[in-house]
Amino acid sequence: MSYIMALDAGTTSNRCILFNEQGEMCSVAQKEFTQYFPQPGWVEHDANEIWSTQIEVAQRAMANIGATAADIAAIGITNQRETTIVWDRKTGEPVCRAIVWQCRRTSAYCDELKEKGLVEEFRGKTGLVIDAYFSGTKLRWILENVPGVRARAERGELLFGTVETWLIWKLTGRHVTDFANASRTMLFDIHRLCWDEELCGILGVPTAMLPAPVPNSTVYGTVQPGIPGLESLAGTPVCGAAGDQQSALFGQTCFAPGEAKNTYGTGCFTLMNVGGKPVRSRAGLLTSVAWQVD
Repeated sequence: MSYIMALDAGTTSNRCILFNEQGEMCSVAQKEFTQYFPQPGWVEHDANEIWSTQIEVAQRAMANIGATAADIAAIGITNQRETTIVWDRKTGEPVCRAIVWQCRRTSAYCDELKEKGLVEEFRGKTGLVIDAYFSGTKLRWILENVPGVRARAERGELLFGTVETWLIWKLTGRHVTDFANASRTMLFDIHRLCWDEELCGILGVPTAMLPAPVPNSTVYGTVQPGIPGLESLAGTPVCGAAGDQQSALFGQTCFAPGEAKNTYGTGCFTLMNVGGKPVRSRAGLLTSVAWQVD
């Protein structure tokens, strides 16, 4: 029996699900991790705890049904979107706790950007409104407020990523992000499918710390040897990633324009497939990349 290992990095817990060749769920393991609320409106996670919890549920999901590494055909990742992590390129150590998508600490800075008349600049390229929800201003906050981080970033010593980027890097050593997650950063041009240097300049983000944008279904790399707890999975391909809401749209088979889904988790989200080209909402809704499959 061959299984696909799906790593679901959620906002309050991590899960691992093993699917068989018929797409049936054969094993599930889940574990919550710590939520930090250092100030009103601030929400943080420990990126190392996200990683260790993900390892633990992967081990448990395999043990539940006696699956071995030889049974795992490939690994895919779905994740809480927008949560922002910065870590050292050599040591892998995060420079601070991850700033979670719910965190509102950059609201005042977002208001400043709006007052400067930059709403259309960001919306036209990214499909997003200027809001503390997205990763870009969270990343700027880390660069401006964690001692020494900006200088280290400008020297090329630090990497940025959302949660799927962090997990792929920990698993494979590659620094990549899928198009769906990249489109939720407020730094990504959804028309050209690349980082926008002008927007990065406005937010003061060194482009050297950004991951390479890649399709949602392609081989990102293989599990590195010697990962504690995952030693047996060395060589297993990691070949799929998508933000949780986009992956839910795909999972609900909303493949045709006009098809939509609603999901209920930490938040409630409605997404609709609008087709192969971005469509701008006349009602203030957001436009993001759903997926690109090789």
